[in-house]
Formats: sequence, structure tokens, C-alpha cells
Amino acid sequence: MVTIDAKGVYYRQLNDQIKEYIAKGEKHITLNNICGQYYIATGIKSDVKIEINGVPGQDLAALMNGPTLIVHNNAQDTIGNTMDAGKIVIHGLAGDVLGYGMRGGKMHIKQDVGYRVGIHMKSYKEKIPVIIAGGKAGDFFGEYMAGGVLILLGMDSVRPEMPIVGDYLGTGMHGGVMYIRGKIDLERCGKEVGVDKLDKTDMKLLKGYLKEYCKDFKLDINEILKEEFSKVFPKSKRPYGTLYCY
Repeated sequence: MVTIDAKGVYYRQLNDQIKEYIAKGEKHITLNNICGQYYIATGIKSDVKIEINGVPGQDLAALMNGPTLIVHNNAQDTIGNTMDAGKIVIHGLAGDVLGYGMRGGKMHIKQDVGYRVGIHMKSYKEKIPVIIAGGKAGDFFGEYMAGGVLILLGMDSVRPEMPIVGDYLGTGMHGGVMYIRGKIDLERCGKEVGVDKLDKTDMKLLKGYLKEYCKDFKLDINEILKEEFSKVFPKSKRPYGTLYCY
């Protein structure tokens, strides 16, 4: 294991150091004093584990293909941008536009997330991307979602007065599925989605995803499952087809 002190280190220099250690065969890297550095683990294709102490900047794990990232704090925007494989665990809050175009891998966030989480997220061949947030989410959750799984628990939130999810839920959604703990206000949903109860297949999938999530954060899955979940799904695979002329 190797440790890098990132205090005052420019993001390009930091990322170069990380890549140099990976090229030498390091499998466990710890980054201390991280303070907003961009692009950490971007484009890395390796099974390396990177632990981050501090708050990483935007585009954490963009285009990532394989690593496991553990963030022992909050994280900023556009995490997992076009991520292909790997895992991100965030022990705090996370920002906007998480998982943009994400087509594989897992993202586990302990608390709240921002706006446009899961936008354009899609499955790719046998890969199914998964984002689970333990808190609440802002507007446009699952916007233009084409595949994958979004799970929102609404339990560990710094905004107890807010609804579990904001407005325009699933706007433009045409693939994938969302599982949201509790009841959903239909007025917050995009017209492209339907809301229903979970069937046996849904429950089996949900429990499988939550089992790993609970292990990451040392949570009791039975506590999470005490409340009923709502399933959000696309009513059409081509919701805007009638807008075009032929």
C-alpha cells in the first residue's frame, strides 16, 4: 500500500502520481488531504483500490473501468461520468449529475444527492449500472434514463423537511428502473413514467442490491425494508417519437 499527501498538489500532478504507482503494480493507494482535485481515477483500467480522505472534485471516476474508490467524506458533481466498470463508495453527500451516461459499475452514497442523478444512464451489453443513495435527491432524478437501476432510500438525509425526491422524476425516461422507498407524489413525476408496487422479481433484485450497500455502510437491511418501496418505470421506450416528422 502507498500513501500520497495531496495537500496543495495540482490535480494534474496528483493524477500523474496515481497513474505512475498503478503502472508499478500498486493495488492499494491512499490519498490524504484531498481538497477538490478534479478527475481522480478518470480513465483508469485496473482493479486498484483507492481510498480518498477529503472531498474530491468534479469528474471523479469519469470513464473509469475497474477500480474501487472509497471516499471517506463528501464528493462533488459529475461523479462516474460515462463510467464503464468498478465501484464508488461515498461516506457522505454527493453532488449533481451523478452517473451521467454511466453504463456499468456501482455507486453507493450514504447520504443525499443533488440534481439530475442518473441522467442518460444506460445498460451496455451484460453490464447494468447501479446507483444507490441513502438520503434524498433533487429534481430530474433519472432524467432520460435508458437503462440501469436507481435506488433512493430517503433515510440518512441532512434535509429532513424536504420530500424524498424533487420534481420532474423520470422525465424522458425510456429504460431501466427506479426503486424509491416510500410513496411517491405523482405530481412530481414526468409524464413518461409509471409508478407501481414491487413484484417478487423486483423484491429479489432490490434485496440483492441492498445487501451489498448495507455491507459497505454497516446497515441493517431489515430496517430499510420495513417501509414499502415504489417502482418507477418507463411507459415507453421511445417517449418522444411523435415529435419527429417522417
